[in-house]
Amino acid sequence: MKVLWKGAISFGLVSIPVSLYPATHREELKFRLLRVSDHSPVNYKRVAEADGKEVPWDHIVKGYEYEKGKFVIIKEEDFKRVDVEATQTVDIMNFVALEDVDPLLFYKPYYLEVAKGGDKAYVLLRDALIDSGKIAIAKVVIRARQHLAAVKPQDQGLTLELMHFPSELVDLSEFKKPAERTVGKAEMRMARQLISSMTTEWKPEEYTDDYHLALEKLIEEKIEHPDKTLPKPAKKREASNVIDLVSVLQKSLQQSKSPTKAGAKKPAKKAPAHRHPASRKKAA
Repeated sequence: MKVLWKGAISFGLVSIPVSLYPATHREELKFRLLRVSDHSPVNYKRVAEADGKEVPWDHIVKGYEYEKGKFVIIKEEDFKRVDVEATQTVDIMNFVALEDVDPLLFYKPYYLEVAKGGDKAYVLLRDALIDSGKIAIAKVVIRARQHLAAVKPQDQGLTLELMHFPSELVDLSEFKKPAERTVGKAEMRMARQLISSMTTEWKPEEYTDDYHLALEKLIEEKIEHPDKTLPKPAKKREASNVIDLVSVLQKSLQQSKSPTKAGAKKPAKKAPAHRHPASRKKAA
């Protein structure tokens, strides 16, 4: 893993040297835009709306549109005036109960690896968080941008999870609330039975990105057999309004109990090892 930055966790007079690593990764298949007649790659150009002329980079400035068609120009020195000092410090402000924080605020985790000389303080913070049932709320600057973040215990270590600032969340009052206030006892009983019949142990290896794997397979197929006629895309199921909820729940329960259905327990299949379609070209 590539280290993002090296710094320290700071709270009170305690300073714990750490290294920050990405905790997630997502491989996207990259596509180029091509001209259909000869597959020539199509490049992007920066053109002015006023006359359609291409604009070189050294003639481009940044502007904020405060009214339709009216801009205030923000120069590089303006950005520096409001820039937050990159202290390479996870500055803990306070500790809170995890259950008190809206889960929607959390969005991107990182691993915090202890650096030389910080083992004892690192373990103390980890165990104190576990013992108290609290998480630490901090501010941290990553790549010139300040973030709200939470420090959480994870297995034998600590993680830093970036958070949205509360003001960034859309107010729930803007969304339509369900008209139905209560549900019938029979419906609730069957819904609970359905949840119970579909409840399993958490096995993270069973969850894979089916779309990504299918797209890789399609690309391999087109590379190996460019003239092969591929099957037509499957028709999407259209959503329908539920009329008889009890009937639908009963059918769902029957399916979940049937050994021939997808919901039945099976030995876990291992996800195929990732191989980028371009790897065949490199190997050749």
